[in-house]
Amino acid sequence: MSLYTVYGGLGSPYSMKMRSVMRYRRLPHVWRQMQMGDERVFKHVKAPVIPVVQFMDGSWHNDSTPMIFALERLHAERSVLPKDPVEAFIAYLLEDFADEWGTKAMFHYRWFRERDARQMSEWLAFDRLRAPGRAAIVGAAATFRERQVGRMALVGCTPENAPVIEDSARRILAVFEGFVTEQPYLFGTRPSLADFGWFGQMSQLAVDPTPQDLMRAEFPFAFRWVQELDDASGVEGEWSGVSAPVKALLKLAGEIYFPFLLANARAIAGGEETFSVALLGRSYSQAAFKYQAKCLRELRTAYAKLGGAADALLSEAGCLEALRGP
Repeated sequence: MSLYTVYGGLGSPYSMKMRSVMRYRRLPHVWRQMQMGDERVFKHVKAPVIPVVQFMDGSWHNDSTPMIFALERLHAERSVLPKDPVEAFIAYLLEDFADEWGTKAMFHYRWFRERDARQMSEWLAFDRLRAPGRAAIVGAAATFRERQVGRMALVGCTPENAPVIEDSARRILAVFEGFVTEQPYLFGTRPSLADFGWFGQMSQLAVDPTPQDLMRAEFPFAFRWVQELDDASGVEGEWSGVSAPVKALLKLAGEIYFPFLLANARAIAGGEETFSVALLGRSYSQAAFKYQAKCLRELRTAYAKLGGAADALLSEAGCLEALRGP
């Protein structure tokens, strides 16, 4: 097999992240929009989530971050990890921040308001159903929308949490708006794992009606940056170190993401089903998730390998104590 096959969806931030990485790295692949009947690919992976990628050796994989690291081991050219170990770790941390916290903004904006929920449920049904007719699409959209809206409280996308989620999204978008006119990417003139992580989430904000309006009005250059990073196969560039926007995102991770991860980990350890934590001056509550406790463990494991080399940077951002662990 001389190609990778990416089974994904235009409405999936992780699918778009994976496709963008494949394009940037110039890896031979085909993109297959998941449609009815493609669920058969889920028998090859543990969790039935997209993207699912069949590698050149015939093996099947999903979970975007492990797949990106697997590609790093298989292909040396056009790496998305900076050569410096500290910078590579920071890129990984910021990608994790995007995957596990940034996705809340995507889910919130998609399903919280009527205009977004209606349009996006219909578009997602259109993507999956292979043109069965408008009535069938609209009917399937209603069922899918009901299921997704029913999951909102589970992942923390409640009316009570909406101010925290929207405030955090604006702060993150402001970092991107402030730097993309001054330098192309977070770690220099070539995109990193962190850029692709945030691209995945922002690729959805740039399409859904309400956040698209927000980005066009208040963060127009970040909006355009997202469109360009969708295919960066023609980009050449160099790493240039930890930039001011990297430090700004790290500081937000210290204010938002690590308090969230720590509260979740305490709940898991205590056998509690839910937790509450103060974020950005407000209370935030949701169900506890084992996967996000795993994310914290893996970040701590990766941090420990640095032997203290990143401590000054992480301490300044308010991330160090959480990474050192109890």
